[in-house]
Amino acid sequence: MKKSIFIAVLISSIFYGCNTTDKVEAEISKINADVRVSRFDREFAEAKVTDLPKLKEAYPFLFPSQYPDSIWAAKMQDSIQMELFNEVGQAFPDFIDQKQDLEALFQHIKYYFPETKVPRVITLTSEVDYNNRVILADTLLLVGLDNYLGPEHRFYTDIQDYIAAGLDKKFMVSDVADNFAKKVVPKLNDRTLLSEMIYYGKILYLKDQLMTSEPDAILMGYSQEQLEWALANEEPIWRNFIEQEHLYSTDRELQLRFIEPAPFSKFGLELIDNESPGRIGQYIGWQIVSAFMNKNEITVQQLLKIPAEEIFKKSSFKPKK
Repeated sequence: MKKSIFIAVLISSIFYGCNTTDKVEAEISKINADVRVSRFDREFAEAKVTDLPKLKEAYPFLFPSQYPDSIWAAKMQDSIQMELFNEVGQAFPDFIDQKQDLEALFQHIKYYFPETKVPRVITLTSEVDYNNRVILADTLLLVGLDNYLGPEHRFYTDIQDYIAAGLDKKFMVSDVADNFAKKVVPKLNDRTLLSEMIYYGKILYLKDQLMTSEPDAILMGYSQEQLEWALANEEPIWRNFIEQEHLYSTDRELQLRFIEPAPFSKFGLELIDNESPGRIGQYIGWQIVSAFMNKNEITVQQLLKIPAEEIFKKSSFKPKK
């Protein structure tokens, strides 16, 4: 009898959760988030030197005053730049799919943060400045398309594999969501590993709410194989953190080992290190925040303001075995 009641309650809660999600998504779909895209990369690639004044007038923020026109004229005629323009043009003959995905993203952003303005999107080339693939300001979103040509592209030959893996168009909108999340998630008050983990956990949880149709691997910037490794090894990862007393340590080395981008996470155990993806601390932080949200009825906006220690204690986090 008790088992039957439990099953009935479980089924009811699942249907309730699905209905709630459907209602939210229906509301979000009605939000106007029209994205205006300007293909500066194409305009510049197809322009002549005599077109410079017109381009500077249309995009003054892309032409710093300290650089003379001769710099831009030389760039227009440089063979390497021309090859870059050609490769980007082939990879992105249009921007239709990306525009639709960005509109869906900003619909979700405006649902949770109504005061947010939908930015004007400007595509450009950045000479593969992968540390600044996208730049999100109040009214502008700059997207360096040459950072999304695919991990095997010859332009990325000298870039470390774990970085090149993220230089794929499938991660573009996730990068935009990441930029936005870092603007609204409060900065850390302390530098313990636990606080770092939960800070990034909040970012990833928020991205999950903003990109509901994207798989977790995309949100993490992982391959599917890396995500499956993280899922399968939650328990030994967590046990290592506890046994080594890492959680409340402020040792900067721990952040480099488990939080910052890297080819793998450094547990000091050869077999695990060779198989693990980098940033595993961010992944565990995401699981802690998700566990907290599953047990506490609060809004996303409220979550962002709650201290890491409170989230950790109220999450009752237990890793999957």
